[in-house]
Amino acid sequence: MNVDIKDVTRKFGSAQAVAGVSWVAGAGVHGLLGPNGAGKTTLLRMMATVIGPTSGTLRLLDRDPGAHPQCREIRRRLGYLPQNLGYYPGFTIAEFVEYFALLKDMPPNRVPAAVASAIEQVGLGDKARAKLRTLSGGMLRRVGIAQAIVNDPHLLLLDEPTAGLDPEQRVAFRTMLREIGERATVVISTHLVEDVAAACSEVVLMNAGRLVFRGTPRDLVARGASVVGDGGSGDSPLERGYAAVLAEARR
Repeated sequence: MNVDIKDVTRKFGSAQAVAGVSWVAGAGVHGLLGPNGAGKTTLLRMMATVIGPTSGTLRLLDRDPGAHPQCREIRRRLGYLPQNLGYYPGFTIAEFVEYFALLKDMPPNRVPAAVASAIEQVGLGDKARAKLRTLSGGMLRRVGIAQAIVNDPHLLLLDEPTAGLDPEQRVAFRTMLREIGERATVVISTHLVEDVAAACSEVVLMNAGRLVFRGTPRDLVARGASVVGDGGSGDSPLERGYAAVLAEARR
């Protein structure tokens, strides 16, 4: 499995952001849902090797991220889009994506074609020479997705990737995710349950640092159907399932 998490916790001082999470994930698109403060971003940051766990074990791509040589190999095969991606305003799109390709130790002879392909996949091929400071928020988000996929990652982690994308772009993005999920493990953290319904084969729901649900989108819909006549909230079957699981977890 590309992700193998066992009883992982993460504390920041006395605050516990992730509390005893265990999760195994292979190829496919996995949706990570939960309210603000649930621990989703902290879990993604650990999976991205940005921070380590306070306790528990974490293996990524059959390697130990706590061992320096293995961590470097993980990063070569990893794609990560954080919630807030810093960037150099004077870089062009192509220069920025190339920079990340080189950070991932891609062979120099592969970089130009990989950069062009990644930019084309996010629909910015005609703007490759545009400066980042001239782009809209939605375009910058697509540049962030391009840098995450430039190395054709085996493990792709995306934190709120569709923020700022218009409906047409979100549809194209979901199609791309499904294609990548056929050969890699994709984890997408989002507040937009429609993205999960359209692209994900599995849903993981967190609350207060813990995993409170794991199943298919259909399983989550079924949880909502059981409470529709009992005050269930939400505008769609998936939203009602989401609300039902959270209500149960908080009782």
